[in-house]
Amino acid sequence: MKKGYILFTFLTGLIAGIIAGALLITSLVSYRMDKLYENLANLEKEISDRDVKLKKLEESINTMYFVLQDIEIVVEFSEEDMEDDMDKIEIEKAIKEKYTELLGKEVKSIDPDLVVKVIDGRIFKLEGKEYRLKVNKLLLSEILKLWVEVQLMEKK
Repeated sequence: MKKGYILFTFLTGLIAGIIAGALLITSLVSYRMDKLYENLANLEKEISDRDVKLKKLEESINTMYFVLQDIEIVVEFSEEDMEDDMDKIEIEKAIKEKYTELLGKEVKSIDPDLVVKVIDGRIFKLEGKEYRLKVNKLLLSEILKLWVEVQLMEKK
């Protein structure tokens, strides 16, 4: 009786240890993969931005005007607890796509009011969430820099 009890206790501890170890390894691998996917999304966004920028700059290389060379978007969430890096990347990417036509254009021909109105007050839908975009600040020089506040409207 005592020998069977010791064997049962040993096997129970062994199985519990295996399960706990498997759960720990799974959670660590999952966290690492999420970070790698986030890094991959950032790199893909950066490559596409640079490709568009290079194409537009090559088109305007023969002009001697002050041209728009880059677009920077600073996304600020209205509430810290709703900030999601993957959503932030997707929002930045979508906003930059709205302004890619401006790359290579002469800066003095760009109307800042129209630049703001393109996304100000717009509702952006992403994975069942709705975000309202609000332009807080605009800097227009060789680089178009927009500070955009993002407010979560509702989850579907």
